[in-house]
Amino acid sequence: MAKNQQRNLLTSLVLVVPLFIIYQVGVLFTLPMLNGADFVTTLLLRDLHLSIPAYLAFVGGVVVVFLVGLSRLKKRQHFQTGVIVPVLLESTIYALTMGSLIVLVMTELFRFSPGLAGGVAGSSVLGRLVMSIGAGLYEETVFRLGLLTGLVAIFERALGWRRWIAVMAAFLASSFLFSAMHHIPPHGDPLSLGVFTFRLLAGVFFGLLFWFRGFAVAVYTHAIYDVYVLLIR
Repeated sequence: MAKNQQRNLLTSLVLVVPLFIIYQVGVLFTLPMLNGADFVTTLLLRDLHLSIPAYLAFVGGVVVVFLVGLSRLKKRQHFQTGVIVPVLLESTIYALTMGSLIVLVMTELFRFSPGLAGGVAGSSVLGRLVMSIGAGLYEETVFRLGLLTGLVAIFERALGWRRWIAVMAAFLASSFLFSAMHHIPPHGDPLSLGVFTFRLLAGVFFGLLFWFRGFAVAVYTHAIYDVYVLLIR
């Protein structure tokens, strides 16, 4: 994991707590809509038909585990209160410019249009807001914090690849899977080269933010971008 990410992991995790709370409470008002990368909530509420009190008890348990983890991190790291506003501003700038940058790369370098991805059909404003927050939180947790860093470790330590090769391969693999996840039936978008490539490049963009700017910046950039696309644009 990048030095910047290691140094700020405690701060990043604390900064994303509000998004976790908003999403986990928000899904109770927007069911059956759930974020595709939120495997746990989908399993509990949609597949196992867990009762709401039992679900809230589970979320409470997750919070307790999270707090225990934070207490251990505090022994090695310090929470940086001064980064809260800079992280939000930086993430907003990235979110508002990312789409245009990717479209520019695709049209000028690859010479084809990115096309349009499907929206969240029939969803309310609250539903789109909750889904946007869930995307930022869960997709960055799964594909960047988990998959990207995990693949780098496997490629470098288990397979013995050089560092730069391991990192590049992990970026491509995690970004490919990130894009592919959005096309899985029955709720995924129809597969098209333009939309798939746009999301693959978005995965690379989020990966770069995660690697060099930290987990919180990647999460908030992703969430703000989705809010902008689904609610404002």
